[in-house]
Amino acid sequence: MERESLEMDVLIVGAGPAGLATALRLAQLIEHHNKEIDSGARHGRKLSNDEIYLLEKGREIGAHLLSGAVLDPRSIRELIPEFDAEIAPGLTPVARDAVYFLTETGQWKLPVTPPFFHNHGNYIVSINRLGRKLGERIEAAGISVFTGFAGRELLYEEGRVVGVRTDDKGVDREGRHKSNFEPGYDLRAKVTVLAEGPRGSLTKQLIAEKRLNEGCNPQVYAIGVKELWEVPQGRIEPGTVIHTAGWPLASSQFGGGWLYAMPEGRISLGLVSGLDYHDPHFDPHAAFQRYKTHPFFRKVLEGGKMLKYGAKTIPEGGWFAMPKRVMDGALLVGDSAGFLNSQRLKGIHLAIKSGMLAAETIFEALCKDDYSEAALAEYTRRVDNSWIREELWPVRNYHQAFEGGMVKGAFHVGLQMLTGGRGLHARYTNRAGHEYMHRLNGGGRMEPKLAPDGKLTFDKLTDVYHSSTKHEEDQPCHLIIHDTNICNQRCTVEYGNPCQHFCPAAVYEMVEGKDGKPQIHLNPSNCVHCKTCDIMDPYEIITWVPPEGGGGPNYENM
Repeated sequence: MERESLEMDVLIVGAGPAGLATALRLAQLIEHHNKEIDSGARHGRKLSNDEIYLLEKGREIGAHLLSGAVLDPRSIRELIPEFDAEIAPGLTPVARDAVYFLTETGQWKLPVTPPFFHNHGNYIVSINRLGRKLGERIEAAGISVFTGFAGRELLYEEGRVVGVRTDDKGVDREGRHKSNFEPGYDLRAKVTVLAEGPRGSLTKQLIAEKRLNEGCNPQVYAIGVKELWEVPQGRIEPGTVIHTAGWPLASSQFGGGWLYAMPEGRISLGLVSGLDYHDPHFDPHAAFQRYKTHPFFRKVLEGGKMLKYGAKTIPEGGWFAMPKRVMDGALLVGDSAGFLNSQRLKGIHLAIKSGMLAAETIFEALCKDDYSEAALAEYTRRVDNSWIREELWPVRNYHQAFEGGMVKGAFHVGLQMLTGGRGLHARYTNRAGHEYMHRLNGGGRMEPKLAPDGKLTFDKLTDVYHSSTKHEEDQPCHLIIHDTNICNQRCTVEYGNPCQHFCPAAVYEMVEGKDGKPQIHLNPSNCVHCKTCDIMDPYEIITWVPPEGGGGPNYENM
């Protein structure tokens, strides 16, 4: 098939905090470089922002961005010196912190808030809004932004990455070309930056093909399920940040919840559940719905209105799970590389800083016209010498400490805090999350189904509606099950088809087939792009690939 090919200096895949920061920092460096050449202070060739392209699968910048979120402004102040004057006034400064341990009917407030949950000086933000603001700056700088285009595969030449092929548009569910068929583009770049977020499809390909995770701990994830509410004003003070542990999660599970209060009665509420749990019946969405019924939250939410819903996975493996971040022609930034502090439950500031350091490395490569792995390895050196490592090294073993449950985890974390992150072992190891899932063997603690009341609690389809998820219906399924016989036969018996539980969007369901036996059925148009299925399937036979560009959720104000 003949495809149009575009040549560029830099291609950034993904318009999240890391990708946006990479683009904006690179534009700043190029502008300063060109001014110095004009003034005679520097010799060499001018560079152009026109040669930087940003590829985003969402229909607009910010559409697929979801987080809690409390922002540590350290890196954005470095990126945007005028942050406090121009952006901070639109954010909600944290006014008070609290941490609670929940039982089913009560709560116990920790008398002292752990240091890692001190949020004085931080801001409650909508990552969707923040992304849009950064996007406006990028477009004003002259960077070419392609929204509604998904990266489908990496392009290689002699073993080095030379760009990305975008998705074909106008293909029906059988793979036939429709009347509006348009082949994807070959975007050929000197440097490709993968900023796809957690478990990005291109990043997954690259890590596997180039063995970038050799010698690393397996990356482990959690899933965050979130709703945005509007409650009567005055019910809770804006700027309140509450974190919780305990119920409704089992003592063997990693995770916890949050409530962040914003002006005008807006509430961000969510539950994070580690995707290394044992019970194949566990349902993160159902657990979140139970979470809201706790008396502590019920009194805040009753009489309010749920506005938006979303779900996102979070890379929590820490320093030892981070893959090699550079190769010939390519860099990994943000969640794609695992830049997240699972103890603080924060990654936005780390994503921004990683993008800035990547941009500084790429700028030097452009000046030298050298895009080899040796040249791009300066990015790794920059990360290792930055405050990113200073922050992540002391929590390098944090998530792994909870492998034996919350009680043992608290013991290990206490030791780690006393020993600078070491604990009992220099390096805590772990397995991939899906390997922790137990087979049924007549067990599993199947929770009683909570009947949604449509006011405080909701079923998955109602929540998906509030995610504003839309896909072109007549397109190939973007959730590839490599052997449905395993789903219909082995998994039914061995695990009870956990996909119908762990998916927070009711994509997977078991229906009665013509032979009267259960068969897997997919509803791909429900997908909110969290990629939990790609992570947690016990047989590793589900692969998430991007649907036709522009499809997916629209996380406005989330």
